[in-house]
Parts: sequence; structure tokens; C-alpha cells
Amino acid sequence: MHSVTLMVVNPTGIHARPASDFVKKAKEFRSKIKVRNLNNEQSPEPVNAKSIISVLSIEMCLGDSIEICAQGEDERRAAEELAELVRSGFGEI
Repeated sequence: MHSVTLMVVNPTGIHARPASDFVKKAKEFRSKIKVRNLNNEQSPEPVNAKSIISVLSIEMCLGDSIEICAQGEDERRAAEELAELVRSGFGEI
């Protein structure tokens, strides 16, 4: 398993469009991928990164710390590419 912890940099958080981009990218990989919002005490469990509803449900806002965990044959590349997408601000910053 490979995991990356990072901070959300989008001024408006990971709302519908960036969440859609995140899920689309996650679906490119064979690994099982989970994402967790470390600042959301109401939803502390990781969710399926390949589900738009699940990704939106953890309400990732500006400044929140999130953890991306991937497990499988392409786990390192999956976690790192998703982390880079988050770091880039999804083209919004």
C-alpha cells in the first residue's frame, strides 16, 4: 500500500468539477484507491476514490489535510498522480 498526505489548495475546495476530475483520474488505475479527509470528524473513514458521491461526501475544503491510499499493482503511480492533481489545484489556482 502506498499513501500520500497533503493539503487541499483550491480556494473553493474539491467541489463537483474537481471531484469529477479526481474520480476520472482514479479510474485510470487498477489499484484500489481510497481518500480520507483528516479534518472531517463526521466522516473519518476513507472512501472509494472512484465514486463521485463518495468523494463529494467527505467535503474536502481549502486547507483540509487529506490522505490518498492506493493498493495494487500501480499503487505508487496512482497515489502520486492523484496527489499531484490535488497539489495543482485542478487548474483553478
